[in-house]
Amino acid sequence: MAQSINFSANTIGGSTSFTPAPNKVLSNENYMSSADYTFAQQYLPDLYEKEFERYGNRSVSSFLRMVGAELPCTSDLIKWSEQGRLHVRATGTIDGTNGIDGAGMVGHDFRVNQTIVVINTQSGREGKELKALITAVADNSITVEPYDRAELTTTLTDFTDNDTVELFVYGSEFNKGSRGMEGSLEASFESKENNPIIIKDKYEVSGSEMAHVGWVEVTTENGASGYLWYLKSEHETRLRFEDYLEMSMVEGEPAASGSGVAALGTAASGQYKGTKGLFYEVQQGGNTTSGTIDDRDDLEALAKVLDKEGAIQENVMFVNRATSFDIDRVLAAQNNSGASTSSYGLFDNDEDMALNLGFTGFRIGYDFYKTDWKYLNDATTRGGASTIDGLVIPAGTTTVYDQILGENAKRPFLHVRYRQSPMEDRKYKSWVVGSAGGASNSDKDAMEVHFLSERALCVMGANNFILFE
Repeated sequence: MAQSINFSANTIGGSTSFTPAPNKVLSNENYMSSADYTFAQQYLPDLYEKEFERYGNRSVSSFLRMVGAELPCTSDLIKWSEQGRLHVRATGTIDGTNGIDGAGMVGHDFRVNQTIVVINTQSGREGKELKALITAVADNSITVEPYDRAELTTTLTDFTDNDTVELFVYGSEFNKGSRGMEGSLEASFESKENNPIIIKDKYEVSGSEMAHVGWVEVTTENGASGYLWYLKSEHETRLRFEDYLEMSMVEGEPAASGSGVAALGTAASGQYKGTKGLFYEVQQGGNTTSGTIDDRDDLEALAKVLDKEGAIQENVMFVNRATSFDIDRVLAAQNNSGASTSSYGLFDNDEDMALNLGFTGFRIGYDFYKTDWKYLNDATTRGGASTIDGLVIPAGTTTVYDQILGENAKRPFLHVRYRQSPMEDRKYKSWVVGSAGGASNSDKDAMEVHFLSERALCVMGANNFILFE
């Protein structure tokens, strides 16, 4: 029986279009059948064999490699101690005429005969202060006698009952022939800990697909270039996994008691614990700031925070593009010709040369080195919609007491601990399973490439970090 053929649907200039898929999966949009290309089509399309890199370098890792180090560990738990403050300070509330108590006085370290400075922080009386001698101490309170008045609340314009105050010790005073100081002040420290998590990923390709040759010329994120066959996706899985290794250390959060994650698993099979990532540690034990950097006062505020903490001289600012531009504008405004930026730039500011409108560092009490953090700019990570604008990280190393080694050790403020023993190295594992692609350890007609790592991030001295939110 004769058949009619409609040539109009897929002739040159017709409406049919094909959409390439990111993976090798047949669909109506990317499968070109004989019905799609009829005999009426005389010409085949020109094919560019080189992949166009429209997103450039897509990897967001390397942050931790820049500022930290990687060290092995052998345990499910990593513990260390960080020194406490040297001097005694507390907050409290005036109770009666000469008593000071409150939540900030619980477990205080004040002792009888110590001399203290009392500073009023109550609204309307901020900054009023006096010196006093401690005459009695209890578990959660102290009694004082002022040096310049009969009672703590005698002058109502300075102090009154229920005012909130801050107090710190500046010395002591004893009578002739009196006994020594009662009690002893032990060195304070804070015990810190974190646990590693297991991170996995996998790439799989069937044996049939491996026999379906298709070459693509690419330039990869690690600098290599050339032709890739089906392993193009395997290579991207590896790059994605390497990004996850860093992102997990930055974003990790421990499973809180009673949370849904903490309830998963059993004691026998193991339970999900999470891990303390960089953002979490700084939010819990560091410094956070909100808003934008609009003027010199905002930069001075950063230096004032460091004055109160470890006073690390050199610090690195990892910021997103918007915050970087904010800092550039503030720094340019400090210049005599800040409005036109004509007095700083490249090549001695030759008018025929490019003008550098950005800064890579500045000093305002401390040295700050500024750099863009790609993780905060990438549209598929924090660059999309994020509450994090940047981070100030101290440079150098710090000395801590390693409770596993039982000795003091110098460590970078940020470093990764990975699980390793003489028999097993879990820093970065990769292995092949299947019956294709050279593998012959399974009856599965495919090749599976597995990736695994077990690691945790140690944030030493989080009080020296500043998070821009």
